[in-house]
Amino acid sequence: MYANYVGVRRGNCAALLAPVGSGTFELYGQPAYLIAGNFTARIRRNGRDWFVWKKEKLEASEARLAELKDFAADLANALLPAA
Repeated sequence: MYANYVGVRRGNCAALLAPVGSGTFELYGQPAYLIAGNFTARIRRNGRDWFVWKKEKLEASEARLAELKDFAADLANALLPAA
């Protein structure tokens, strides 16, 4: 589905990485929460945040948001240039 990108996943979170040459990658888009193994969109409806994929949705609870935030931070650190 994403032939030009590498997918990485941890728990219920995932992201796409784009090759940028010399064996390095950069984040393509932003990390996402997964529903049934599929990338979701985060929406706000009736004052609440949700992760949505097609007709399925999960509330963006504090625990899910924390999991996504930790994943994004760890991924960003892993993508820093090696010294």
